[in-house]
Amino acid sequence: MSMNLFNNSSKWTKVTLKEYGTLCKNPDGISLGYQCIAESAFDRLEKFVLENRGIGNVTNALELMTIASRRGIGKVISAKNYVGVIAMTDGTQIEILPKVYTRDEESSVTQTKNIFLHMLRLVRDIPNKQFSQTSLNAEKNHILDIFIRMFIEETAVLVKRGLKSDYKECQGNEFFYKGKLHFAQHIKHNAAHKERFYIEYDEFSIDRPENRLIKTTIELLMRVSGSTVNQKDLYSLLAAFDNVERSVQPERDWAGVSKDRNMKEYQTILDWCRLFLSGQSFTPFRGDSRAYALLFPMEKVFERYVAVLLKKVLTHPRIRVKTQDRTYLLFQNPAKFQLKPDIVVQGPSGVVVLDTKWKLLSPSPDYGISQADMYQAYAYGKKYGADKIYLIYPWTPNLSGIEKPITFDSGDGVEVRIAFLDLSLGKACVDVLSEELLAAVV
Repeated sequence: MSMNLFNNSSKWTKVTLKEYGTLCKNPDGISLGYQCIAESAFDRLEKFVLENRGIGNVTNALELMTIASRRGIGKVISAKNYVGVIAMTDGTQIEILPKVYTRDEESSVTQTKNIFLHMLRLVRDIPNKQFSQTSLNAEKNHILDIFIRMFIEETAVLVKRGLKSDYKECQGNEFFYKGKLHFAQHIKHNAAHKERFYIEYDEFSIDRPENRLIKTTIELLMRVSGSTVNQKDLYSLLAAFDNVERSVQPERDWAGVSKDRNMKEYQTILDWCRLFLSGQSFTPFRGDSRAYALLFPMEKVFERYVAVLLKKVLTHPRIRVKTQDRTYLLFQNPAKFQLKPDIVVQGPSGVVVLDTKWKLLSPSPDYGISQADMYQAYAYGKKYGADKIYLIYPWTPNLSGIEKPITFDSGDGVEVRIAFLDLSLGKACVDVLSEELLAAVV
């Protein structure tokens, strides 16, 4: 991604939509529940989506966005499984939030942001530091600017304490002599300049890999932030890096990052730099700089979130919680089709397998559970010898009228149970489930 094509414009258009929400071009007098953006921004976004079809694993299990046509409206773009922010070069920011429900209704935008931030912190998709929700101002700021605020606060503390220096190897044709003479270059350059010396020497400087990466991140964020407060604070931070070069070879600088204990205070900031610069926690989407995308696959975030919560509460000394277990293949001859359940809980009395599904069920006869998910659950039951398989879904108010537990019995030793988690409850959302798991395996 080229970092110099974003306009540092004071005019930012911010659009927020939930998962599966739909964007359209700015139609005259049409209001059908779609979010409208300017035609130029829509066209840039469409090209960005098309460029990223079929890249890596983006469209295998998850899809960035879909493009379709609606009669009387024209082309529309619908959000799918990725949530986060897409910042366009013209100043348009598209914030996509997960569809999260409380017990009674769909959560507000502010509630959703706070729940989403909590999930990302817990699974360490963003650096795990606690900040006051008031200082982050989730009600007014987009997710991207909340992340940038966190980075600013960490970097401001570092700058106040002072940037670390290190010895840097220098080479040049100087009027002074120190270090060692580079004989071949000295002869080449100074046959007629007896007063000069071509030398190699070490200089104690703040121009070191860690500071170069931070400066490069600051410059990028100044271009993509839609907050004038953030831009002002980033500009102030940049002054502390006047004697630091931009990172022209980020891979080389990452390789040169010191693991010395004295650099511990840099760790969280460098985690942020890696997130913004290197695509550590999100898919590195491509495109000729039409957009900067910071996107998270909610299916993976939900899977890891549930696993972390269960590990926190299932602390009984006689049970073991494994994630992404690869003990079994579906077939042994030939050895094909790796089974990889999200969570396996093992104890002295048995095994329980859990698989998370970031899907909203409904009160229809089969609840909207896919046949493929049930086949998969049955295979887990047989291979792991598990009496119970849990499929875990996020809570939705559509299911409020269902009073009895949802279970499916295969008749040959496999029982699939459907569990729902209310994400607004945080850690408490797994309390009942953890009690059931303990009773089954201990």
